[in-house]
Amino acid sequence: MVLDLVTNLLMERGIIANLPRLEDYDFHDQGRHTIPRSRYVMAKTKKPKPKTSIDFPVINAHAAGVDVGATQIYVAVPPDHYEPEVRVFQTFTEDLREAAAWLLECQIKTVAMESTSVYWIPFFQILEEEGIEVCLVNARHVKNVPAAFKTDRRDSRWLRNLHAVGLLNASFRPEQDVCVVRSVARHRDNLTQAASKHVLHMQKALNQMNIRLHDVISDITGVSGLAVLDAVVSGERNAERLTQLCNSRIKAHPEIIQKSLVGDFRAEHLLTLKQSLASWRHFQQQISECDEEITQLLSAFAPVEDPPDPPARPKRYKRAQPAQTKRTTDTQRDMRDQMIKLFGVDLCRIPGLSVATVQLIFTEVGRDFSRFHTEHHFSSWLGLSPDNSSSGGKILSRRTRRTVNRLASALRLAANTLKRTSCALGAYLRKMKSRLGAPKGITATAHKLARIIYTLVTTRREYDESVFAKHEGRYQEKRLNSLMKEAAALGYEFVKRECVS
Repeated sequence: MVLDLVTNLLMERGIIANLPRLEDYDFHDQGRHTIPRSRYVMAKTKKPKPKTSIDFPVINAHAAGVDVGATQIYVAVPPDHYEPEVRVFQTFTEDLREAAAWLLECQIKTVAMESTSVYWIPFFQILEEEGIEVCLVNARHVKNVPAAFKTDRRDSRWLRNLHAVGLLNASFRPEQDVCVVRSVARHRDNLTQAASKHVLHMQKALNQMNIRLHDVISDITGVSGLAVLDAVVSGERNAERLTQLCNSRIKAHPEIIQKSLVGDFRAEHLLTLKQSLASWRHFQQQISECDEEITQLLSAFAPVEDPPDPPARPKRYKRAQPAQTKRTTDTQRDMRDQMIKLFGVDLCRIPGLSVATVQLIFTEVGRDFSRFHTEHHFSSWLGLSPDNSSSGGKILSRRTRRTVNRLASALRLAANTLKRTSCALGAYLRKMKSRLGAPKGITATAHKLARIIYTLVTTRREYDESVFAKHEGRYQEKRLNSLMKEAAALGYEFVKRECVS
């Protein structure tokens, strides 16, 4: 009775719908029990929300999107330019030129594409030749496609839509002449890595023959090491005659060298040593050819205009010496002079930077830093700036972004070489390592090196050590005051020690 009253009241207020009769119930079996479905059908009291759509202003009306693959590319143009809006082309050169001609026919002025492996390079170059602006996008920025399922056709349309409303930022790519030098330089790095593997093969063969030459001398690919290896491959087995081939400047005693050259010369290990040595020399020949090609390509660049005079230095300041090794070869001197002509400033004066690192700066970035508005943008592109992720006014993380950048790795290596130097950057490295730890301290010093490089290249000023010496003096003064306050709190006082000559 009470249930019927409550049911009638709910039905009058529209909370539940009309009740079905008993014969209208739909019974269904769930396992061992037969359970009727819900007795009451809840009425729809909530009205559906109207669909809202946000219309972004179209910035690039003549924009297209390209999804690049290994065998096919999907090209999407605006719907009012062509029907159908998406076309598929093969990745052969004739098909790529046909796609570029179709884009020109559709009056496309700019194209967005993802940097997918190396498949994008041929179509990118063809579009540049046709005068179409290409926006090369990092795939990480557009990987989340708001669709029920992901297809290449949807990706091309999504890239077109994002590029049309101006939500895509192009990745940094230097000018074409610099890209040519960069390709050869990267190929040279690959050859160097391949050659180092054959050095390991030679060391393994020597270990298997129990010839401990690589434990006595520092480099088996030096003058003495190669002379001994050539004699062993030629059939020389006398340890005394092999020792005479070594240079007298080797620190190890001749008796130790002679003992290290006594081993078990087996034929299978000699074959491995012979082939590894031949392969290493083959790669060295290819590396030399790459060096000649890089030198020829760099000579085609016109030198920059005369840089402005460096700022006046105090009289007490002693000009810093260039950061170069004791055994600087003529090739390194020529390359350094070439870098000075290209940049208009001697970057080798910066502590920790060698000629190879300065050459890497040119091959990876070029000499036009105008794409980076400030030194902070440049260090952020390198992945050396702290990434201050915050939410609700609280910093969640300050870790640097994980990027694969050859120049950033080189700057970290350059920063690590400053740990025992007496310059201001060396003191900064030791301070950061004691405060943050070794990995973060090296990254912080590499960040400072990147900012220094950007400032010198853009302003064409020589490196001035006195600027950093002032900051280091202020830091030492603050540190001394802090120690004095801490000693006073413990009941001690500082007394300056007088140096007795």
